[in-house]
Amino acid sequence: MSTWHDLVTASLIGTERSVVPAPAIPGLPATEDGTGDPAAVLLDRAALLTAARRAGRRPDRAEPLPVCEPDPRPAVSPAASRRLARMLADADAALLIEWLTAVVARGLRPAAQHLPALLDQARRLRSKHAALADLVAQAGGPRARWLAGLNPDWGFMAAPTLPGDDAWRLGSRGQRRAYLAALAAKDPDAALDLVKNGWAAADPADRIMLLSVLADGLGPAAEPLLEAVLDDPAVHARTCAADLLARQPGSALGQRMAERALRCVRLERSARGPHLVITPPADCDASMRRDGITPGPAAGSAPIPEQARLLREVVARTPPRTWTDSFGLTAAQVVALRSGTWTPVLFTGWARAAIAQRDHDWTAALIGHALAGRLPGTAAEIQALGQLARRADPVRGVPDTLPELWPDAPPVVGAALGVLRFRYDMLKELDHDHSG
Repeated sequence: MSTWHDLVTASLIGTERSVVPAPAIPGLPATEDGTGDPAAVLLDRAALLTAARRAGRRPDRAEPLPVCEPDPRPAVSPAASRRLARMLADADAALLIEWLTAVVARGLRPAAQHLPALLDQARRLRSKHAALADLVAQAGGPRARWLAGLNPDWGFMAAPTLPGDDAWRLGSRGQRRAYLAALAAKDPDAALDLVKNGWAAADPADRIMLLSVLADGLGPAAEPLLEAVLDDPAVHARTCAADLLARQPGSALGQRMAERALRCVRLERSARGPHLVITPPADCDASMRRDGITPGPAAGSAPIPEQARLLREVVARTPPRTWTDSFGLTAAQVVALRSGTWTPVLFTGWARAAIAQRDHDWTAALIGHALAGRLPGTAAEIQALGQLARRADPVRGVPDTLPELWPDAPPVVGAALGVLRFRYDMLKELDHDHSG
């Protein structure tokens, strides 16, 4: 039977240099050789073949699909399913991760009709959000794995696994990561020992992978390793280790940052009331570079912006309780102190520190200060407020506890309120009205 490809080839070569193929269609008499214009004959035969293709064909024998294992978990509520559809349309990885984490923790599953879209999101975003694919696999359960086996695009969900220690010794980077993450969830000390023993032989990319897995269950036992990594030749490994140490309450790096910060920011009391006096770092010395702060591209040519950036980086790595303990004030009182043109720098640094250390008191104080009328003006402040709204305790989104927007409130404030309410409603829906 002449195929559509044969006709397309003839049309591209030209009917003057190619014979127009005759389509043989089962059930129809063979077409006679055309005696008219070859181009017209080609079009007629293409029309005939098109009609035959659209008319269908006798069914071939197909192998039945494998049976999907049952999933006894109840599905999320209809309201939660509608919210998931909105998040999938927005492709918001952070909210999806939070939603899926809550679904897994509650022993629920997404509605079946959303699994293809979840698998597509995991495929598109897994290079930047490795946790998303794992959460889709856990929340989707046997049906997600069944679907993944039917579509090569979702093959990462059905990747072959190696038994036991073979995954660590012989597996790909992804398999090694999965093995280490599973071990860390069961036995953090054993996972840390595995990282220590394999550190010397790991290449720079593997070292970043190892540190990223440790980040989820970071404890004091990891501090000696991370302190040693601060002297690693690879800059990305050093930066990652510094960021992890900045998250760790009571770490030596946090104490060093607190000493720097208190030299830069001090509380003074005057007739006009208490206020902050700022003396930013003059430059980025060797000790600061070791602790993860790097000179900016504008160092030396624009001293004021560079000094502001260095102050922000120091404050961002300083434990938030440093300020409340040293000044004898609450987080809300510290945030409200006057600091002149340094206010945006301090707000951004405090926001990053509160997020890194998961300090809910400071997160609430910063959000409350912004929503009460201390408008975020710089791009960094606007970004910080958005991140705070995504990391704050969802209880902050209870409608009766949030302030009303004033008439001329900027869009960024409305967006932050919207995120808080969205996250509160998102988690509330998972606790009610489960439908199987």
